[in-house]
Amino acid sequence: MSTSYKTTQEKFWSGEFGNDYIERNRSMSLLASKIAFLANALKATDKMNSCIEFGANIGLNLAAMKSLFPEQEQYGLEINAEAAAELSKLVPPENVYVSSLLDFVPDRMWDLVLVKGVLIHINPDYLPQVYDTLIESAGRYILIGEYYNPTPIALSYRGHEDRLFKRDFAGELLDRCSDLRLIDYGFAYHRDPKFPEDDINWFLFEK
Repeated sequence: MSTSYKTTQEKFWSGEFGNDYIERNRSMSLLASKIAFLANALKATDKMNSCIEFGANIGLNLAAMKSLFPEQEQYGLEINAEAAAELSKLVPPENVYVSSLLDFVPDRMWDLVLVKGVLIHINPDYLPQVYDTLIESAGRYILIGEYYNPTPIALSYRGHEDRLFKRDFAGELLDRCSDLRLIDYGFAYHRDPKFPEDDINWFLFEK
């Protein structure tokens, strides 16, 4: 695991704030909403035998994926060591990468690359590199779920500046790779009466 980070955002999530985030998002009551979210976002896909989540935290999204695809081979990348230790209880430890996404070099491809609530916290200067990593890692599908804005903006995040960025991630990803095709998209709403989620736009791509 690298401790020499390129950006303040990486240091932020690898440290105390990232540790506190684990406790705020540990509740298994979130699982039903995550299952509903992923079932809807992935309805246009074929069978996916393997998946990697970038920014997996303790693995609730992967747990939801496992309920939908019980035989799926799962991997996770997580920058925070404490979260990665929790993730290793759900995903085989050898399938957990304890690393920054900016340092990750894929050595294979997965049927699905999942990124949810992660791109918004990446230093914008490094987004082109991250987009390339998503593309290189994807054997067929990429699913992203992030805050959308037609033009790039930075917002305060829990009292911290330069920690949350909104933009058209999907459009930039499409511009980055002519081999990508947008096959579905949608919106998750925090006041959904059955399965509330964060207010995020999701986009499903196929290579």
